[in-house]
Order: sequence, then structure tokens, then C-alpha cells
Amino acid sequence: MVKIIDTLLGKSASHADDEYMELDLASYEERGSGPALLVKIATISDLKDTPRVKDEVYSGNIVIVDISRLKMDKISYERVLKDLKEVAKDVNGDIIGLGDQRYVVLTPMSVKISRDKIGG
Repeated sequence: MVKIIDTLLGKSASHADDEYMELDLASYEERGSGPALLVKIATISDLKDTPRVKDEVYSGNIVIVDISRLKMDKISYERVLKDLKEVAKDVNGDIIGLGDQRYVVLTPMSVKISRDKIGG
């Protein structure tokens, strides 16, 4: 009778250590899907460099692009900026120029860039 009451109330006889199984959590942690978003760095020195940048943004990554090498060729500079703006618009992302237009930051959908500066 005592055994039945103990079972109903959740009290049970002491369990031996071999009844419990050790779980290896490392195998579960290694299978993680990785980060949902990466920040990538790119340099565009010619129009042929833009497709790789576009692919990264379409893949959902943030790309910081050094466009300082294009400053010498105004036509290429304007064409690359036009292409990058179209990518930002296509993915409903954002684009902003930094450092006297030496760098451009492109973001994918759901990532917006604040234009408010923090500090000085």
C-alpha cells in the first residue's frame, strides 16, 4: 500500500545512477545553422566587381563596400552607385555612403540604417 501511495504522490524509491543517461550536448551545438546574417567587406574597382556584391546582399548579408578606387572615373562611379541603389531597392534594404563617399553600406531586407549619429 505504501508503494502505491508513494507512486501516486511522486515519491519513488531511490534510482540507481545507471538509470540516467548522460547527454552529449556538443553534438547538438555543432549542428547549429550558423548566423542568420553576416557583415562582409568588399572593394569595387571596376564594374565587373559589382555582381559579387549584389549576390551577397541578395543572400541576406550586410556589405561594406570600398568604392574609393572608382572616384577617378566619374562614369563608372555613378554607374556602380546606381546599380547598388537598385539592389537595395530590390531587396527592400538600405544603402548609405560613409567617409566622403569612400564607403557604401548595403543592407538586406529588415535591416535599416539610422542616419542619426551617435556622439560628436
